[in-house]
Parts: sequence; C-alpha cells; structure tokens
Amino acid sequence: MGWVRALRERAAALPPRAVDAGIALACYLATVLPAHKVVETSPATLLLAALASIPLVWRRRYPFPVTVACGAGTIGLALVHGLGDMPLGQLVATYTLAAVAGARARLVGGVGTLAGTAFCVLYLSNKLGELAITMTLFVAAWALGTSTRARHDRIALLEERGRRQAEERESAASRERERIARDMHDILAHSISLIAVQAEAGPVLVRTNPERAERVFDTIGETARETLTQLRRTLGVLRGESGRAPQPDLDGVAELAERAREAGLAVAVEERGDPRTLPPELGLTAYRVVQESLTNVVRHARASQVWIRLEWAEDRLGVAVSDDGRGPGEPNGGHGLIGMRERVNAVGGTLRTGAGPDGKGFLVSATLPVGTHG
Repeated sequence: MGWVRALRERAAALPPRAVDAGIALACYLATVLPAHKVVETSPATLLLAALASIPLVWRRRYPFPVTVACGAGTIGLALVHGLGDMPLGQLVATYTLAAVAGARARLVGGVGTLAGTAFCVLYLSNKLGELAITMTLFVAAWALGTSTRARHDRIALLEERGRRQAEERESAASRERERIARDMHDILAHSISLIAVQAEAGPVLVRTNPERAERVFDTIGETARETLTQLRRTLGVLRGESGRAPQPDLDGVAELAERAREAGLAVAVEERGDPRTLPPELGLTAYRVVQESLTNVVRHARASQVWIRLEWAEDRLGVAVSDDGRGPGEPNGGHGLIGMRERVNAVGGTLRTGAGPDGKGFLVSATLPVGTHG
C-alpha cells in the first residue's frame, strides 16, 4: 500500500482547486463514457453530465449549491437514461456536503439527496434491490464526510488549544519579566539610595562622631550584602530557582525602618488591628510598598520624619507611608510609583498617592484585600 500513501501525499501537495478540477473531470468522463455504450450520446446527455460533475470544482467553497446542481444533473441523466450504474458526481457532492457544510445545509441537502435518489431508482427503474445498493453508497459517502468533518474539528480544536496554551505561556512569561523588573527596581533603588545618603554623611561623621560613623559604614555593608542576596533571589527565577528562597514580607518592615533611621530619618511604625499571616504574594506587595515609599522619601522628599502605619481590618490591610517633606511636588509618574501601582493592582488592591494630612508632606496609601487571599 506504499503507492497509495505516496499518491495521497502528492495529491495533498497540489492546490485544492486543481484536485477538485481533476475529480470533476474524472466524474464527468465516468458518467459520459458508460452512457455512450448504452445509447448514442446526445448534446443533452453531455450537458446534463457536465451539470452533474463540473460544479465539483467549487465543492469546498459552495457545498450546498454544488450538491443541488449535481442533484439536478443526476435526475436529468436518469430521465434521459444516461445515468449509468453509479452517480459519482452526486456521491462526491454528498461527501463534501457532510464534510464541510453547516448544520442547516446538511439537513436540507441530505433530505433532498435521499428524495432524489429514491425518485431516480423507484420511479424510473422500480428496482428495490438497486435502491438498497444506491442508498448504501450514499450512506457510506455521508458517513465518510462526517468522519472527515469530525477529524478536522479535532485538529482545529487541538490547534486552538495549542495556540491558547502558547499565548498563556507568553503572557505568564511577560508577567514574570515585569515582576522581576519591578523587584530589581525596588531593590536597587532603595538600597542604592540608602547607601548613597549614608556614604555622603560618612566622611563628616568620621570627624564629628566616629562611633556613629562606624555604625553608618556597617549599615552600608549590611545593606549591600542584603541587596546582593535579594538580587540573587530574584534572578534565580531566570535559572529555574524560583521558590527556593523566601521573599520578604511584612516582617521585614522593621528592618526597613531601622535602615531609614540610619540614613537620618526619624521613622515611626504603628500597627493597628489584629495582625495575621499573609500569603507570600500579598506580603511581598505590602513590603515593596513600604520599601519604595521610603526610597522616594530618601531621594526626593527632603523630609525628616516618616510615619509607617499598618491597619488591619477583617477583609483588608491598609498600608500607609507619609512624611513631612516637600509634598506633592515630587514626580508622580516615575517608574517607582508606576511599578507600585501595578503591583498593588495585581493583587486586587488600590493605591492612592498625593498630599499628606492637612496638605503637608506626601502620602502613599495602599489597600490590600486580605479576604480574597486568605
């Protein structure tokens, strides 16, 4: 059966219209030549044979009209006794109708085909045995077309599923890249800002307050080491190491506050309500909000006092960071605030930024929906 497979592969490589033209020509010749053996071929026979086969050239695009045309030609051939033993054109049209037509077209075309076949066989020849054979051929053609339709539907379903999975993978990869970018921005911006402030103050403190200068330089070293640790943890995702090291959460707020104090800020931390354990993603979001807010205070606010407030409610957590700096003159469209808003929105929360209480300083206020995560 190797030659059959090779022939099928060659046919599949041809343009569909060329294949259909070949089928139409073969059906036409198979209809005309047997008719010529029985009776003298007339122009009417040739014309009806063409009507019963040539429309197959357009069978894929117009399956229902082609079935109607081939059916009319087949009935006409039967009336002039030029049909022969097998209505090949109508069989191919029936197969195509079952394979590619819509549900309504299949219903109407199938009923019409059965009625036309019964008329041709019973009314013109009145042979029940011939009717059974002919009906079996049409049922086989219909079943083969239905099988082809089911196979194409399965292929289309698998292709659609593959496309959706590819889109989901790309979307997940894009979200992961955005998350890594936000994490790296938060880590580097916060740490480098603190290191820069303390490094600038270090030479002065060496002369005026050596003990504090030593603490400042120790803090610079600790901050740098912690930054490298967090960067390794974040970049580990790219090496398939995500989840091997815990991400920071609200337990790290106290350390953030202490480092900000070492940078010269007076930081007050206040917590109200009933604290509880947060899911990792939510805890990391709250931590990054505090971290980025402190970074902005150090870099832009020229503030001396910062207040960090955590307010627990039954279904939400409020995280607010305010200062006594120069207020909303700070840039609101920077990458830090944009990334912070994206991070809060990703967990279903809301973020508000602007002037602090009484229009003084700057306020970052995030509301995180604890109830939807825990």
